[in-house]
Amino acid sequence: MTLHHFILIIHLLAATIWVGGHLTLSIVFLPSALRKKDPNIILNFERKFETLGMSSLITLVITGIWMAYDFGVTIDTWFTFSGSFEKVVSAKLLLLFLTIICALIAQFRIIPNLNEFNIKKMAVLIITVTLIGVTMLILGSTLRYGGI
Repeated sequence: MTLHHFILIIHLLAATIWVGGHLTLSIVFLPSALRKKDPNIILNFERKFETLGMSSLITLVITGIWMAYDFGVTIDTWFTFSGSFEKVVSAKLLLLFLTIICALIAQFRIIPNLNEFNIKKMAVLIITVTLIGVTMLILGSTLRYGGI
């Protein structure tokens, strides 16, 4: 097994945790929290998932950049959208930045004041981050066939 293949496996495992966790939150816990207007359902999930989820996200960033370099997509070509691989890497980086913005909004604006009246704002962020994660997964899968 090559080093690149090993890094890919680690990346895929981290993506499974990150995207799977957000899908679980969106599909299983969020509907119940919205129906009951109970923010504690979301907060309890977040507390349990946060360490594993954030570790997975950090792993995704490190392994993603590593693999981008393996494909010849270096920092000099990020956001040039010049080739198929550059388009995928650049799009994924933009989506990563959007994920970080959503996380900061959630962490500093919504979660400290989360209650039954603003739970829908949190729901929007949860669904947004979930859709971003799924989109990043789909984009990554295109690299197998040469990118977009």
